[in-house]
Amino acid sequence: QVQLVESGGGLVQAGDSLRLSCVASGGTFSGTVMGWFRQAPGKEREFVAAITWIASTTYGKDSMKGRFTISRDNTKNTLYLQMNNLKPEDTAVYYCAARIRATDAITIAGGYDYWGQGTQVTVSS
Repeated sequence: QVQLVESGGGLVQAGDSLRLSCVASGGTFSGTVMGWFRQAPGKEREFVAAITWIASTTYGKDSMKGRFTISRDNTKNTLYLQMNNLKPEDTAVYYCAARIRATDAITIAGGYDYWGQGTQVTVSS
């Protein structure tokens, strides 16, 4: 059973940066596709970014491109999301997700097998 634990969220001001981490345990990290999603109050879960085992990346809507960077360290079973120039509209709970034995980036929540508990990111104006 794979477990995912996110960390790195917090309260920041607009323009600040945060780096989220997600540590995977309890199973093999090899061959997984990892993703980040976020969910703001009253809204649906939204795709942020995904990365394949060989570090091919896919990002969500244009407002995230150029500000967010997804990466992974396979030696540490850890997924990262570097978020720069944060905006109030980035406020949400951020979740990491894992899909076992996949090769292509997955952009829909239903395509993932495992989820973390989420970490809150709040950006004040």
